Amino acid sequence: MALGLPSVLVGSWTNEVAETGVTVVLPPPGTLGAIAVRGGAPGTREAAALSSTGAGVECHGVVLCGNSVFGLAAADGVVRWCVEHGRGLNIRDSIVPVVGAAVVYDIQSPHSERPTAEAGWAACEAASADEPATGRIGVGRGCTIGKVAGRDFSVPGGLGAAVERSGDVVVGALVAVNALGDIIDADGTVLAGCTAETGAARYPYAAVDAIPGFTGRGGEEPESPERGNTTIGCLVTNARLTKPEACRAADLAHTGIARAVEPPHTNFDGDALFLLATGEVDTQPDLVATLGAAAVARAIRSEFVT
Repeated sequence: MALGLPSVLVGSWTNEVAETGVTVVLPPPGTLGAIAVRGGAPGTREAAALSSTGAGVECHGVVLCGNSVFGLAAADGVVRWCVEHGRGLNIRDSIVPVVGAAVVYDIQSPHSERPTAEAGWAACEAASADEPATGRIGVGRGCTIGKVAGRDFSVPGGLGAAVERSGDVVVGALVAVNALGDIIDADGTVLAGCTAETGAARYPYAAVDAIPGFTGRGGEEPESPERGNTTIGCLVTNARLTKPEACRAADLAHTGIARAVEPPHTNFDGDALFLLATGEVDTQPDLVATLGAAAVARAIRSEFVT
């Protein structure tokens, strides 16, 4: 079952050569969508509409993409797929899907093949209600973590998933882990991260220009990307929420990133979480937030626990 809900579909497209990919989450009709962004360098689509101040309520798909802003092209394919399958708002006899998207920076070379609309379509065609594949697949293919002492000391990241339940309430999380920081366990143990020797200059304890090969804005290398790091994800729940409640729950679910990534939400990360609520169970929004934070933390750690 995809992320604990039988009505939710998840699919991925992976380019092994370019080491990038696309992962889509397709909810059932009538699903409410929300987003919360805490990272300082996000790359998103429909964030304004799905934010707490936006007029958008229903969401028909969420796309998690590699290749930074270039990967957002995959969302066009998801929009086309939704139209073809009758998923969207009916506006003046036209089907208009609301498809949110967020990106990670995994560009291996400026000449690498980029995700296209066809990649988004392919991810939709691969979507199923089965438990989603995780690891170095889809958006997780080119993810790395532990770049606080420079990208040369990073290790592979990936795509993780987890589900939390309390009574009839279900919250699932699908998270692409491409963080600047290390992955830490609940007791503070480093599960995976920077491989630099003890005493090496690390952000934020050292200035950016004092860290050779640092990945981020202000680095000395001309090719250093502004969005070189990001933890992005999509939560799904069967809870019935209002738009403000869903946005607040998505925002509080970022607590899971803070629990599992050190340091989290830096100016060099584009951390963003979507939340899709199918509206089947009445509950307190705080329960959704609590379960969401737990699911996000467990999803992030899932790829690094042996």
